[in-house]
This record gives sequence, C-alpha cells and structure tokens, in this order.
Amino acid sequence: MIYPTARAVFLIAIGAPVAALLAALMPNLWAIGIAWAAMLVLLLVVDGLMAAKAGNVQLAVPNSTEIGAPLELDLQAEFAGLMTPRQVSGNLGVDDRLSDTGRMEFTLDRSEPGELTYRGATTTIPNRRGTGDIGKLWLRWKGPLGLAWRQTSKQSGQSIAVMPNISAVRSPTVQMFLRDSVFGLLARKFRGEGSEFEALTEYQPGMDRRSIDWKGSARHSKLLAKEYDTERNNQIVFALDCGSAMCEPIDGLPRIDRAVSAALLTAYITLKSGDKTSLFSFAAKPELSTPFLSGSRNFYRMQQDAATIDYRHQESNYTLALSALSSRLQRRSLIIIFTDFTDPTSADLMLEAAGRLIDKHLVLFVVLEDKELLELIEKKPENAEDVARSVTAQSLLDQKKLVVTRLQHMGIDVVEGAHENIGTRLINSYLKIKRRGAI
Repeated sequence: MIYPTARAVFLIAIGAPVAALLAALMPNLWAIGIAWAAMLVLLLVVDGLMAAKAGNVQLAVPNSTEIGAPLELDLQAEFAGLMTPRQVSGNLGVDDRLSDTGRMEFTLDRSEPGELTYRGATTTIPNRRGTGDIGKLWLRWKGPLGLAWRQTSKQSGQSIAVMPNISAVRSPTVQMFLRDSVFGLLARKFRGEGSEFEALTEYQPGMDRRSIDWKGSARHSKLLAKEYDTERNNQIVFALDCGSAMCEPIDGLPRIDRAVSAALLTAYITLKSGDKTSLFSFAAKPELSTPFLSGSRNFYRMQQDAATIDYRHQESNYTLALSALSSRLQRRSLIIIFTDFTDPTSADLMLEAAGRLIDKHLVLFVVLEDKELLELIEKKPENAEDVARSVTAQSLLDQKKLVVTRLQHMGIDVVEGAHENIGTRLINSYLKIKRRGAI
C-alpha cells in the first residue's frame, strides 16, 4: 500500500495558492497549478514504487509472562530493493491485558550498515492476568524522496499467557531463607508445644528446661530432653476474594493480583514444608477450588491454577463461599482468606461466616493496606472538597479497623500491610503457627 507523506501533502497544498496568485496576475499561467499537482502525484507514485519491499517479517513472542513485569517483544524484518529505508516504524495491535492503549509501537533500524535486515524491540507491562492475544502488525517506511509511505501488514495470530507474578519467589532473600530454614535443604528439628514428639536427646545448656524428661533421665542416669519435630502434611487453603472490592487497583494493579502474588509466595513455602496446599476463589459464588497438592514440584501447577482466577465485578457472598469451603474440608485446616471490607453489612455477614469456621479450623485474614485512603487523610486540605474527602477516607479506614478488631476479638489473626510487605508478613505468621503446632 502506498500513500502520501506529510511532506507530499504540504508541497501539493502550497502549490494551490501560488497557482491562484499567478493566474490572477497572468491568466495564461493558470495551468501551472494543475501541472504542479500532477508532477507531485507522479513523483509520489514513483517514490512509492522505488521504495524497498518487505520480505520476511518475524515477531518474537514469549509463551508466557507475569503481570506487572516488563514484557519485551522483538521484531525483525528483511527488505529487498536498491533503495533501502533509513528507518522503519511499526505498530502492533494487542489485547488490553498487555497494554492499556491496545497497541505497541516499534522503531526498526539496520543491524549493521549496508545490511538489509532491520531489528527493533518494544516493552510493555501487562496489567491483567489471562490470555493476551496479538493482533495485526503494521510496518511502514518512506521512499527515497520522502514523498510516499509504503506500508505492509501481517496478521500475527499469536498469544501470551499472562501469569501471576512470582518474582518474590525467585528473590535471593527467599532462596537464602529456604536454604537455611527448617523447610530448606538443611533440616533442623524444632521444639515446642503442639509439635510431634521425635526422640530423646542429651540435654544441652540453653535448652528449655521444660523439655527435660525426668523419668527417662532417671532410667539412664543422665539428663535427657524431649526433641520435637514440626508437624507436616497439614492442610493449607488460600481463599481469595475476587469480587468487586478486590478488583480495585493498588499501585496500578488490582488488589486480587497483589493477593495472588502473596498467596503464591506463601504457597511456595508451604509446599516446601511438606504441607498440602489448595487454592479457593469466590465472588458471588465459589469460583475455583483446586485439589490439595504437596511438594514444590507442584508449584508451577498452582501458578497455572491461580492464573485462571478471573476478575468479578460482583458483591462477594461470604456466607455461600465459606459454607461451601467448610463442607469441602474433612479435617482441620489453616484457611488464609484474602479480602477487603467495603461496607458494614457485608462485613457483618463475613464475620458471621468466619465465626462458623473457627469452631473446626484455624482462620487467618490477610488485608491489604489502602494507600489511597492514607494519602487522602495525610494530604493537607486546600478547599472544602479536600476536607470532605479526608473525612470520608478516615471514616472508611475507621470502619476497616473496627472489623479487624472484631476479628481479633473472635480469636482470628489478621495480617495487614502494604502489598510489597504482605507476602513476608504472611510467611512469618505461617511459620509461627507451624512452630506452635496450632493446626
């Protein structure tokens, strides 16, 4: 396809007033304007025909990426012809999961002077999980005279799976923790109440005196202490609320995606520890319910299951969801619920449903800190509208604190914090529960 550049349009347009002026002064020269336009159109066509032709066009697309992580696409195009372009620009249509604008722009340059191969790359940040489809690719370049654009298009038909972000799992801090922790490569016995008895060992200075086995010590004529091992094979359920409140963004990503990342980070620890782990999601009704998995080899499967958790702009039904979860569990489990409290009515229903769970299971709530509310409260007001926003934000924050307090009075632990710290806090809470043997 050939069409004029801005330079060609400007030259054709500027010829009209000049021709009109000449025709007014010398009527015999009226044909100069037509000749000028015809000449430029002819040059435009010639310029487009002289431009190089696109040959092999290759778009390198990865099979998967992670939400919130930079995604780079590479493009390579080969051209044939005597007049190769100095630069090639491209435009790629993509799913709105991959880019807010629905397109990605490329600039292709020669790999080396004199070569006919042009390469370019562009980067975007996926903002939603799911399958991101790649649409049509458009390339255009100028002819040697700069009067005509030559354009070609190609349908990609490729797609990218946008997975939950597990960058925290790969961080050196977590890997170092796993290497040196009780659940890592160096196994270490933990002593404490509620854990399984492992063996008797000779008492060493620094041990808890309450662990001394006096009867065994009397039989063997030396001090012996009971050694306990942390219980394994517990059931851990990550229950994620994917309703409308959890679809609101925090630092550019929905709350549910922040929650999924924290859940997967903790799930990696639970799988490494030998506990059985499951994912459960709900909104107006239960959505996802995976079987219990054990062993770190199943972590990738859990990540794939988490990628299917959809965004539901519906009011969450805690009564139905937690009742369905309770009926599914046949033994005592640790249930970690990721949610947000939007209004007192839904919070009351949630508290009632959670109260029925704690009779048999251990429940832990995870609540993400709302930075927007804190910013509205801390911002210095400049007018009456700012005061109204600050008062409303403080009221919403007070309601959330009230619900958290009521949960704590019921005996339910609550982990609250900023999204960048919530995963670490949740891991610490899980490890404390393990060491207490409370599950």
